[in-house]
Amino acid sequence: MKLFFREHIPLILLTLVQLTVVTTVFYLDGYRNWTVAAYAISLGICVFVVYLIYRYISHRKFYQLLSKKEFKLEESYQLGEQSPLPVSVNELLQSQYRHYENAMVEGERNWQNHITFMNQWVHQMKTPLSVLELMLQEDDEPRNESMLEETERLRTGLEMILYMARLETFEHDFVVDKVVLRELANEVILENKRLFIRNYVYPRIEIEKDLIVETDRKWLRFILLQLISNAVKFASGTETQITIAAYANDRGVYLEVRDQGVGIPSSDMKRIFQPFFTGENGRRFKESSGMGLYIAKTVMDKMNQGIEAESEVGRSTVIRLIFPYARAGKARDR
Repeated sequence: MKLFFREHIPLILLTLVQLTVVTTVFYLDGYRNWTVAAYAISLGICVFVVYLIYRYISHRKFYQLLSKKEFKLEESYQLGEQSPLPVSVNELLQSQYRHYENAMVEGERNWQNHITFMNQWVHQMKTPLSVLELMLQEDDEPRNESMLEETERLRTGLEMILYMARLETFEHDFVVDKVVLRELANEVILENKRLFIRNYVYPRIEIEKDLIVETDRKWLRFILLQLISNAVKFASGTETQITIAAYANDRGVYLEVRDQGVGIPSSDMKRIFQPFFTGENGRRFKESSGMGLYIAKTVMDKMNQGIEAESEVGRSTVIRLIFPYARAGKARDR
């Protein structure tokens, strides 16, 4: 109703001005029969009001639809309006929707092609990288250790790209399984033992053998690797321990990665899970992409699980994964 009146305010004002002008012309011409003049004016106003009522009733659904802040395109199909304006607006909406839908389909197809290309490219790059690593490991020359370090960085970067691409299709790449936390932690540490040795930090596992969570093993392994890599990087050269611990209580199972490194400044704590945020430590160490914790946070949210951080500058940092409503189980029950 409000939209209808706002649209017709100019017409209402024009009609009142027209009636006033006509009355003034008759008055200046010497016509003084006010009864007839008042009757004519009233009759004109009544006819105009009847026209407005008819127009509102015949276009009521159209105005009600336009008054909504949001509406589905299907609602416009059900208007049943036959007058030129609603029909033209409806045709315009349908045309724009088809254009938008085609653009969305094209964009989705291009994005899927991009994801497919990235996945294939990463896998193709992994093969020559693995061959190069094997060749370097067979040769005992001192310089090969530095070259292996660089190949590890390449592999880490490729893994980041691969999992970032998979994040867009997470629902199709998610498999819930029972994961024995101690086994997973041992696996990640063993695969990255050179990382610990090279940075003079030492892993320590404080996880019971029978502690199990239900989650996606592949994604949890990637997240744990990111947390360990960050911990090692920011504790490099301190000859301290990186502790991977887990425990259960009434709320769930908690998996923690604790280091004794530089810590995270309090000014950065609120932003560490934002994409591409490197913070003060990232500027100091020059090797941070700012995506590891972002991916970890996004994945944990998608799995309806949690992640939180605690840190004290110059002493330690704790990144904690939370698996609510989970409980400790027996490894043999899997």
